[in-house]
Amino acid sequence: MDDNQLRRIADALDRLAPPAPAAPPSDRAAYLWQHGALVAADFAPLALDLLSGIDEQKQILVTNTRRHANGHAAHDALLWGSRGAGKSALVKSSIGTLRAEGSDIALVEIAAGDVATLPGLFAILSKWARPVVVFLDDLGFDANDGVASARALRSVLDGGSAARPANVRLYVTSNRRHIIARDIAEQDSAINVRDVVDDRMALADRFGLSIGFHVCDQATWLAMVDGYARKMGLSFDPLDAVSFATQRGARSGRIAWHYVVELAGRAGRPLS
Repeated sequence: MDDNQLRRIADALDRLAPPAPAAPPSDRAAYLWQHGALVAADFAPLALDLLSGIDEQKQILVTNTRRHANGHAAHDALLWGSRGAGKSALVKSSIGTLRAEGSDIALVEIAAGDVATLPGLFAILSKWARPVVVFLDDLGFDANDGVASARALRSVLDGGSAARPANVRLYVTSNRRHIIARDIAEQDSAINVRDVVDDRMALADRFGLSIGFHVCDQATWLAMVDGYARKMGLSFDPLDAVSFATQRGARSGRIAWHYVVELAGRAGRPLS
């Protein structure tokens, strides 16, 4: 086969290949990192004052995010604790709050299973002049992917060859304080199990900011419901609200929102 034939085959393959995805506008508030490409995303965070029962957590994260938005020293952050407590909502609301103040800060959300692709994302974000928060939601490593993914993330936080750019901070949410469950870590067959446990749990220590979220009491939960209900112009019976939470076996911001959705449905109203 001569060079001309090879060139014709190569040209034909180029025509069959899908075009490279177009780069999204660089001025959007939020993006998704999907299959090695940035995709512009809709961004409609909850107002910060709607997140009740987590006032201390709000103050800590918004302060850190504001420092980053202003070009000051700021931490990577781990938000850990009970499900539905407002961890993910707070990350997005903190960005929304700063943008409302006039900041150009952006949020880039990446699936927790795509930790290994972070270097590719960072290569793109390093060329941006604006501050960025890269958000990994609901992170947790199982026995199959725990070692490689945890070490990849730790390398990013430690400043290795794949370290995040100076204009990027990493915000991670997890139901586990140490991200990796202790019983999974102890399944390793290494001779010194204590070393294995320490190695895997040390990942959480790489975050300069660790913010805990805990199960709220009944009064705090009713205050969450009241805040949502007043915002939507709805009234509610506290006994009915408590019964709703009891049936679901949890009190959290997420359950409070679900109850308000139920109230709006009963009233024959859409959510505004």
